Amino acid sequence: METHGTISPESLADAETAFDRVGPTAQVVVRETAKAMDFDRDEYRDRVTGEVVETVRNALFAESLAVRVGSRAEFDDWRSDHPDYEVVELGNPDVERVAWHAIPFAETVIATTFQNEREAAVSTLRRNAFGRVYRDAILEGGDEDNDDTGDGEEHEGDTGSDEDNRDDTDGDEDNRDDTDGDEDNRDDTDGDGGDQ
Repeated sequence: METHGTISPESLADAETAFDRVGPTAQVVVRETAKAMDFDRDEYRDRVTGEVVETVRNALFAESLAVRVGSRAEFDDWRSDHPDYEVVELGNPDVERVAWHAIPFAETVIATTFQNEREAAVSTLRRNAFGRVYRDAILEGGDEDNDDTGDGEEHEGDTGSDEDNRDDTDGDEDNRDDTDGDEDNRDDTDGDGGDQ
């Protein structure tokens, strides 16, 4: 069994802290990308919105979630050790390989099966974990006026059953606006137009 990723929050507070922690990184990624695309100050203001930064933050958080990858037997053993967890399994149950992410504060484990395309399965799993659990849990205490984050890419690798893995619960509906790097907050965190 292997583990990939670093974010494995035991509590909702831990999840919120981890989510907030990737905010500045998201702003840096967006700023440096805008520089590489030669945005001038006006174009930066017009195109680099809070929604853009939020999309990056959601993706950074989701793609950093810790995922265990193992055999069906290893996953079944894990389930036996955690009988109180609700299991959300995506993909074909007859496929031998499983990737899963446990969310202790929600007593839920999200799993997806795959045969060969491990990276696609892990990415699909992370998007589903974010969309099914983390997004609503983290945003519940945040602002109500949230826009589409646009990070709901479909990952159709060899993950057992692609139809089961491509649902619309991948974190593309809401976002948090309190740390989204909008124009009012850019000059102290991201260089206000990429001039630093």
